[in-house]
Amino acid sequence: MVSAVVNTIRNVVGIIGNIISLFLFLSPVPTFVEIVKKGTVEQYSAAPYLATLLNCMVWVLYGLPMVHPHSILVITINGSGTAIEVVYIILFVLYSDKKKRIKVMLVVLVEVIFVALVALLVLTLLHSTKQRSMAVGIICILFNIMMYASPLSVMKLVITTKSVEYMPFFLSLMSLANGVAWTIYAFLPFDQFIAIPNGLGTLLGVAQVILYACYYKSTKRQMAARQGKGQVDLSAVVVSESDSGDSKKIGTAVADGG
Repeated sequence: MVSAVVNTIRNVVGIIGNIISLFLFLSPVPTFVEIVKKGTVEQYSAAPYLATLLNCMVWVLYGLPMVHPHSILVITINGSGTAIEVVYIILFVLYSDKKKRIKVMLVVLVEVIFVALVALLVLTLLHSTKQRSMAVGIICILFNIMMYASPLSVMKLVITTKSVEYMPFFLSLMSLANGVAWTIYAFLPFDQFIAIPNGLGTLLGVAQVILYACYYKSTKRQMAARQGKGQVDLSAVVVSESDSGDSKKIGTAVADGG
């Protein structure tokens, strides 16, 4: 009776985790809408999307019946996440300069080769689901932590520039909610491979939200200052000609802030 109740709660929390994770995967949509409108990725980093792609592919492998049975909820959300991240990376490549484009494509190639190699080795060399779960689970822990920690480079930029302009708040908030949901799921019953990375992810999510709160006002001031500068009207310079007494306008311009 108790195990049935726990299993029901686990499924409910897992479904909630799937929904939150889907929102997490979709949270960069406004960022990419802005990128498409501007025609450039500017200072946005591809690291979060590359890390998430690798994380999702490894978790899909972990959730396969021949690796870790009864993990359909792990497969559904991470399969969806893989597809969504592929779309983001394609857009990032399209709107990047040549140097960034080549770098991102090489990283994706290495990730795909890595996951394929892990799958081949695990399915051929290990002959029980317990062994396969252990091997893939350890890899999942490492890459799940990478996914949560990938915004650290952006957090460093935030601290340096005192601006959260390039650290979307919704993405940080969803990362926190995602970590909390899957940490709860991991304790019903206990699964250390899900609990460890998502517990750390929760802490990193808290750190991002705190950082956003600290630099939100300074970001608004910086953006207002840029906007004000862009509206500065450079007055026409008038030079009087001493001989004729006539005036000649020699320049009128409006600063565009670019």
